[in-house]
Amino acid sequence: MSITTNNPFKGSAPNLTGAVVDMQPVTPSDGSIFADGVVAIGLYITVGGAVKFKTARGEDRTVTVPDNFYLICSCQQVFATGTAATGIHALVS
Repeated sequence: MSITTNNPFKGSAPNLTGAVVDMQPVTPSDGSIFADGVVAIGLYITVGGAVKFKTARGEDRTVTVPDNFYLICSCQQVFATGTAATGIHALVS
């Protein structure tokens, strides 16, 4: 995966809003966070199921989502183990 922006949350107030300028495919991985320390504003999931991810604060979360769902939560990694959803894209600003 090649995401070229950095953490849009760095130095921002907790109540952040921002425009999405790109959607980039995510390959779930247990071993690494997104390239270059990127933190996505959220995820778009094409085919629903469980999604295990690491938030910008470093917390691991697992949620189950339906097809064609926008998961609006900061994210720096999507884990392979614990993720059944497919067609995942990072929303980057």
